[in-house]
Amino acid sequence: MSPVQDPARRGKAGENMPADEVIAVIFAGGVGSRMLKAQLPKQFMSVKDKPVLIHTLDHFQRHEQIDRIFLACLPDFIDHTWALVEQFGISKVCAVTPGGKTAQHSIINAMRCALDEGVSDEAITLVHDGVRPIINAELISQNIATTAEHGNAITAIPCFETIAMSLDGAQTVDSVTQRDLMYVLQAPQTFRLGAAYRANIQSMEDGLLGKFVDQAHLMKHYGTKLHMVPGFRGNTKLTTDFDLLQFQLLVDSGTLTTVTPADLA
Repeated sequence: MSPVQDPARRGKAGENMPADEVIAVIFAGGVGSRMLKAQLPKQFMSVKDKPVLIHTLDHFQRHEQIDRIFLACLPDFIDHTWALVEQFGISKVCAVTPGGKTAQHSIINAMRCALDEGVSDEAITLVHDGVRPIINAELISQNIATTAEHGNAITAIPCFETIAMSLDGAQTVDSVTQRDLMYVLQAPQTFRLGAAYRANIQSMEDGLLGKFVDQAHLMKHYGTKLHMVPGFRGNTKLTTDFDLLQFQLLVDSGTLTTVTPADLA
């Protein structure tokens, strides 16, 4: 059975999208298990009277090149998510589909929903975490432009710490990487919709669903040459209580733009 259920369909179903369509696939299916003080899944926790998920969606809503947003969330929170989308005027969200057991499964569900809604295989598709709210319009634009030219775009920053490999559960160091060759991959990670969807389906057929860290890892596994765009250190996935506290402090203090290279507005 398709993961797209009737409660998910409140957008403009059945309208075919042109090949140059630009969409966002936002996955927000996690429960926030690493946030010890969380009373709600982290994407629904409020910061300055606005849920984290809405802080994230706002960037894609305001960007003039983003046409539609396809969102995957916890199945029990679909109605709640629609209520938030309507309350905060995120009008580009045209479907909210149930998330899966893993982030990859949630992404597949949202991509399938987009294809069911008539989105072209060639549509530029920005894949982004629902709990990664510190981005800006320039980063979205760079992802779109790089994908239009090269077929994909992976947001990345140079590694500022030394990375070591340990094969015995962090008891000893087996090797130390050359830091100036290392990069931290962030989001958005952007692809042509059809290519990304087919790679995800192939991973299911190969028994690898949920085995990849992110879409860049998946696409590289299946032989795609990946193209990086520069991110910035503030673009953090809110994973722990400390991450959420940092975001709260930045928002409450009015200094959020100081961690980005361009204005978020």
